[in-house]
Amino acid sequence: YIKKVNENELKEPTDKRMFVLAAALKDKYSVDKLYELTKIDRWFLDKFKNIIDYYETLESITPGPISPNILKSAKQIGFSDKQIAAVIKSTELVVRKWREEYKITPFVKQIDTVAAQ
Repeated sequence: YIKKVNENELKEPTDKRMFVLAAALKDKYSVDKLYELTKIDRWFLDKFKNIIDYYETLESITPGPISPNILKSAKQIGFSDKQIAAVIKSTELVVRKWREEYKITPFVKQIDTVAAQ
């Protein structure tokens, strides 16, 4: 989302509001200010802020290999290889190669939703 943040767009629940919200967080709007404008629960706003903050961390990285800790944290937050590559101005294949070198592999936790019934 590249446009300037329009607070009216934050107030109206539309399909574009999440992008405006991301832009507002990038523009250093506080969680409290965003809560006032959107009435979105602060817990969700905090989680969204964590994603934007980490995105900015990735943006600040100098070109070249990224550390295993930074890559692992990005993956745990939910960034795809493609998203990481775009932010650090690399390619998806390079990020995947680093991930494989660092032995950072995807896995799925299964939850028994009918346990003890």
